[in-house]
Amino acid sequence: MRERSQKYKGKFTPENPQKYAGDCSNIIYRSMWERRCMKYFDKTPGVILWSSEELAIPYYDTATKKQRRYFPDFLIKVKTSDGSIKTHLIEVKPTKDLRPPTGGRGKKKSTVLYEMKTYQMNRDKFASARKWCDDRNITFDIWTEKHLQQKG
Repeated sequence: MRERSQKYKGKFTPENPQKYAGDCSNIIYRSMWERRCMKYFDKTPGVILWSSEELAIPYYDTATKKQRRYFPDFLIKVKTSDGSIKTHLIEVKPTKDLRPPTGGRGKKKSTVLYEMKTYQMNRDKFASARKWCDDRNITFDIWTEKHLQQKG
């Protein structure tokens, strides 16, 4: 209940700053889901290193026909049960943002157009992120509310 009273945006101060790869004094969350992930990464012993929006991946925005930069939510390194180290690039999104938008009764045309643009932009970003990760043997994950519920 206490988490709901928090702002949706803010600064996160880690309890384990040695695990953070970047500037610990400037860790910004833009949603409560991101904040929840930060707490999880900070407190989970298996997560040995993490960062938030410290990495820029170039991508081509097909809607505007421009090259842009995508800042994924998290890059983490985890120690697996066999002792190996795995790296994951994680984006946190609501499930609804991963499905193509649909028009419907009562939905403004401008809303549908905005949702379509956002959906396509996310597809462009994720395609570039997957390629970037594949080239570096990194796993690209998109965490939704379902994943966050499983993490506690």
